[in-house]
Parts: sequence; C-alpha cells; structure tokens
Amino acid sequence: VNFDKTFFAHEMAINDYWMDEVVEQLTGDVLIILDLDAIDPSIFPSTTNPVSGGLFYYETLTFLKQVFDSKNVVGLELTGLFPNENDKSSDFLAAKLYYKMLSYKFASDESTELDEDFDKENPFSKLSKFKDNEEDF
Repeated sequence: VNFDKTFFAHEMAINDYWMDEVVEQLTGDVLIILDLDAIDPSIFPSTTNPVSGGLFYYETLTFLKQVFDSKNVVGLELTGLFPNENDKSSDFLAAKLYYKMLSYKFASDESTELDEDFDKENPFSKLSKFKDNEEDF
C-alpha cells in the first residue's frame, strides 16, 4: 500500500483540501470504481461493510463532479451494494449516484451543475467540513 496515495476517512474529516489532493494525484484518464462502503451507513445502510464516518451524499457528488470536470473518466463502476429486501433506500441511492455520474460524463455543462440552492438547502452545509467560505454562516 502506498500511504502517500491513501486517504483515510479520519484524516479527510479534518482536511478541507482532500478532494483537491486526490484529484491532483489522478492521471488524465480515470476509471472510477466507487465502493459503496465509503458512503456513511446513516444514508446507505445496505452495504457489505457498514462503518460509521463515511462520505455523505452531497460531499460525494461534489467530489465526483470535481473529478469529471478535471479528468477524462473512461469508465465507472459501483461495488459493495448488499440489497436488503426490507429497505430499498440504498438501492435507490446507488442508482442515483450512478445516474449522476452518467450525467456528469454525458450531459452539457449547464445541466450538470449542482443545484444552485445546494448550499442553502443542504443541512450538511452548516458543518465546517462542508462549508466553502466563512460567509456561508
């Protein structure tokens, strides 16, 4: 394991620039394999290894959008969904993430922007981990 290229969740939680640092290390052509274990089980419980402290929905979209905007994504895959017949929320979230990645790749620039009201409506935007600047508070 190359620890210079490994990003641990507990370090990402306190590093406001982790997304930029990850994108800087990527090559020009990128294959995205998103292990859904990386998503916090509070919003994605049906995974093979649910562990608290994972990524949240809008944080994940922000990162993926940054990758698609700056790199040539040549393929994408989602792994780690463990379907639960009593709770379909994870199935729908996985499908929505896949749909968003496809739209980032194939839609026009105007239609792939995150919602303009994202920062105002998203409850996580008030957390320091998700704020863009001091004026958001």
